[in-house]
Amino acid sequence: MSKKQKFPYLVGSKWTAQQTTWGWRHFQVVNRTNEGQWVFAEMVAACDPNIRFWMNARLLRDRSQWQAGWRSLQEIKIDESFQFEVE
Repeated sequence: MSKKQKFPYLVGSKWTAQQTTWGWRHFQVVNRTNEGQWVFAEMVAACDPNIRFWMNARLLRDRSQWQAGWRSLQEIKIDESFQFEVE
């Protein structure tokens, strides 16, 4: 029986950085690689395909740094204000 793949839907997924990263907020995963126990995602800026970098895919789970999907600044602010009300 084969092992379950970590992050099976990673390639093609879209992400919004909470802070500007390399001058942009919206990224898409275009590639992945497994290095031992680690999974790395190649991120490409949605508005500038020349901006690309590799990062540990586990960092995408950190809501203080990344949110799934492409979100507007207004949506990010609404999510942040809701988060503070819940805490």
